[in-house]
Amino acid sequence: MRYRPLGRTGQFVSEICLGAMTFHGGAGFWRAIGSVDQAGSTALVGRAIEAGVNFIDTANVYSEGESEGQLGKALRDLGVKREDVIIATKVRGRMGPGPNAVGLSRGHIMDQVGASLKRLGLDHIDLYQVHSFDPVTPLEETLRALDDCVSRGFVRTIGCSNFAAWQIMKALGISDMRGYARFETVQAYYSIAGRDLEREIVPLVEDQGLGVMVWSPLAGGFLSGKFTRGKRGDNDSRRTTFDFPPVDKERAYDVIDAMEKVGNAHGVSVARIALAWLLQRKGVMSVIIGAKTIEQLDDNLAATELTLSPEDIAALDAVSALGPEYPGWMLTRTAEGRVPAAKPKAS
Repeated sequence: MRYRPLGRTGQFVSEICLGAMTFHGGAGFWRAIGSVDQAGSTALVGRAIEAGVNFIDTANVYSEGESEGQLGKALRDLGVKREDVIIATKVRGRMGPGPNAVGLSRGHIMDQVGASLKRLGLDHIDLYQVHSFDPVTPLEETLRALDDCVSRGFVRTIGCSNFAAWQIMKALGISDMRGYARFETVQAYYSIAGRDLEREIVPLVEDQGLGVMVWSPLAGGFLSGKFTRGKRGDNDSRRTTFDFPPVDKERAYDVIDAMEKVGNAHGVSVARIALAWLLQRKGVMSVIIGAKTIEQLDDNLAATELTLSPEDIAALDAVSALGPEYPGWMLTRTAEGRVPAAKPKAS
């Protein structure tokens, strides 16, 4: 297992992050994601830590809080030392029927950070992330509340998820101007079948020193190997009941065809190729995997041992390349002659 910087904090996290969204399943919607019981959750956490994973991600909204509860119990039952793991959770989603039980207001954040700590059984959260943008709460209000969470010791580091590039940059500007704790991470959807992140957010995080945490690296199971032009999943596939995130399926089948060729050459699964490709992308700090079984987890963990050749990368990049979009194509055109060509590496 390799470790990468957690933004500018001086801490390091494993390049594979165990996602706990499959834990418990809750009473309704979340069962489509996964319904791993406590024994299964504890086994997955134990196997991940044994493999060198020190980074685990959950959210207050997953299974109506039950995911955090099962994760906390797993850590206690396994006797994991607190300093040996980086625990991340999130706030923003609806946690009750009332009008203020959702969002990024100061009141909701302060209520939820305490509730998450109680469910997790921890005295602090290592990485506290806002789960998505809240259009009715000023960013200044949200960032001040998060800064108070840090100063009071409830939280060590903050991050954002599912933000547009301008929203991230505005938040960083406010934090810089006010002296607040700043976002150090961006959790975002990124896969070889969905490379939109490369247009604006990847250049931003490289410039500002943030780390990208990738969610749904297998595009909601579409890149798991269960889907091909001739096979459209099985009854156990999440995509059969929850078709998310959006994927241009015909285009993705071209990508899967190319990954199958590369996978056959290496003797590995399509899923492992998809993860290995991401682990070699710019800006990626950690890739979140959400397994339901030890077998799935082991196959995903093995992606860290696979290095794709330049020829492999070139073939996969070509078939999955983003189409031109303004102002990108204009910026590329006007940069011609201004940016020196990369020098070939000495042999």
